[in-house]
Amino acid sequence: MDILWTLLTLPYAPVRGLTAVVEVIAREAETQQYDPVNVRRELEELDRAAEADEITPEERDRGQERVLDRLVPPVGERHRG
Repeated sequence: MDILWTLLTLPYAPVRGLTAVVEVIAREAETQQYDPVNVRRELEELDRAAEADEITPEERDRGQERVLDRLVPPVGERHRG
């Protein structure tokens, strides 16, 4: 039965492979997005750009809010498990 099932679903193998690759990429992107080292680097880059007058203090503040908002789940999702 396993051989028959394998033969019947063989045309879908590329789709299964692509799905697996997409899942790995999504997991890695999420890991990097929430990595404390990356968050700190982004915040330091915003501070450096503001000190070098490349961005205004208001732009720095908005950038910091965007970075920190990624770390805090929306109110409706905080207690889901």
